[in-house]
Amino acid sequence: MPDLADQVAVVTGGTKGIGRAIAEALHGAGARVVVGARTESDVRAAERDLGDGALGVVCDVRVQEDCERLMAEAKNTFGRLDILVNNAGVGVFGEVESLEPEDWRTAIETNLNGPYYCAHAALPHLKEGGDAWIINIGSLAGKNAFPRGAAYNASKFGLIGFSEALMQEVRHDGVRVTTIMPGSVATGFGHPNPGSDDWKVHPDDIARIVLDLLEFPYRALPSRIEVRPSRPPKK
Repeated sequence: MPDLADQVAVVTGGTKGIGRAIAEALHGAGARVVVGARTESDVRAAERDLGDGALGVVCDVRVQEDCERLMAEAKNTFGRLDILVNNAGVGVFGEVESLEPEDWRTAIETNLNGPYYCAHAALPHLKEGGDAWIINIGSLAGKNAFPRGAAYNASKFGLIGFSEALMQEVRHDGVRVTTIMPGSVATGFGHPNPGSDDWKVHPDDIARIVLDLLEFPYRALPSRIEVRPSRPPKK
């Protein structure tokens, strides 16, 4: 496990699922963790559960001003910013003909605009340290399209393109950018009746990958990591 005692991390969508697992893992490794999410009660619960060295900030990543405030509060409270995990996301599924424009906008604004707003606000602070990370939680849906997934696919395809362009822009500024692309994760994300999750990747598995990334030597940059269940059900 890396020693993150002098590090400050922001995790969006950090109160549930993958984001919560990542926030707990970073905090357990010694980092001071700022958790952002839309719901006040969830943010306060996460802040309380994590304990000392944790801060909860209400943030809707679709709103640029919220993202700016999230980064400012992290910097003002803890004095620095070293790690940004863009995890907040929504699953919107439906055929294009019947998909409501509002649902389309929700997918794009959350899954694509949100990481841009957060990175845009965080980069001046991340560059100050000279050895920082932006970790974007993408999806295998960002390279594999499927029916009823147009909104989700578009947002995640876009996130991969955004991440890879950003990676090339800031690598010489001491900021490494990685996209983690999970397949099926046991969170029930986008599926009200997920059934048995035993075969799926677990949120803690993604959190472990984040910790592993943070131990890479400065000369190495794993820019894209694809994660699949090792034994999915046979078709």
